[in-house]
Amino acid sequence: MDTASNPSQSFLERRIELTYLTAFYAGVLTEKQQTVLDLYCSEDMSLGEIARETGISRQAVYNMLLRTAEKLFHLEASLGMASRFQRMQDGMAECIAAIDRGETQTARSLLTALMQSDLQEDHP
Repeated sequence: MDTASNPSQSFLERRIELTYLTAFYAGVLTEKQQTVLDLYCSEDMSLGEIARETGISRQAVYNMLLRTAEKLFHLEASLGMASRFQRMQDGMAECIAAIDRGETQTARSLLTALMQSDLQEDHP
């Protein structure tokens, strides 16, 4: 779908992506950043509602969300943990599908390629 014609789609996708990245990088966020991000992404609270809930200004909430999102996207660009996980999940799903079709040699080839790809990422 073209996000330019549906701005709310882009907004929703961004929230989902932030929630997904938080699963991988929450440990590098402060407790306050985690709380604000959770209220925004998971609880679907407005900036004003988050401000009242956390006792900080609406502007501080906005700034924290921007900085936190920037940090998460930067970490993913640098480390790639979420995309690596997704590639592994997709590869394993392909292997299972090949096994279900009785194509054990295809599944073996897919697993070998997946393992080699992962090793190459570990040791550039």
